[in-house]
Amino acid sequence: MSSLIEARDLHAWYGSSHILHGIDFSLHCGETLGLLGKNGMGKSTLIRTLLGHVRQRSGAITVQGRDLSRGRPHEAARLGIAYVPEGRGIFPNLTVRENLLMAARPGRDGRRAWTWERILATFPRLTERLGHLGGQLSGGEQQMLSIGRALMTNPEAIVLDEATEGLAPLIVDEIWRVIAQIRATGLATLVVDRDYRRVAAQSDRLLVLQKGRAVLSGDAGALRDAPELRHFLGL
Repeated sequence: MSSLIEARDLHAWYGSSHILHGIDFSLHCGETLGLLGKNGMGKSTLIRTLLGHVRQRSGAITVQGRDLSRGRPHEAARLGIAYVPEGRGIFPNLTVRENLLMAARPGRDGRRAWTWERILATFPRLTERLGHLGGQLSGGEQQMLSIGRALMTNPEAIVLDEATEGLAPLIVDEIWRVIAQIRATGLATLVVDRDYRRVAAQSDRLLVLQKGRAVLSGDAGALRDAPELRHFLGL
């Protein structure tokens, strides 16, 4: 499989703190990759480094075959990588309709697989709230809006960082239903979440970080019940 995002010997720092230590990473076309690890192990930093948000970095990063080792976030976005950050990042003073439509554009190949109609069918809760401001939505509705807005860009890959964090159980189930639908379309997906069993169930491959290093990687089905996975997750 060809790689959409690839990194070799990736290091990253926040000030004098060395966070990532020589990570090799790849996200292939059509696969769902689950990124796991205890809190503070570098998962979000890895994502932010790959997408150009962390400037103190070294190593090689390519997106769609283009060298982005020194790239900026907008360059990764233009190459078709949609990012749903922890904390959602919607526009609170825009309506649901405006949040979605401001992101709408065809994919790099000119296709619009994720249309307005398809987004509303995927997120029926948003259909009832199109005129509401983003800041008036519940946390779960904001998360749905954030994912829907990312899909409106018709990306080549979507990155979901802690998409279920702090949400009620029924909303968590809804978010995982959407993740399963996204996976079924063949859209490459990088998923970070604390529920390792659900991550493994919806992933083709797992990558586990510990203290900024990749310590375990392989087929999700084979690793789901592996003792070493539970060990690195502190379970």
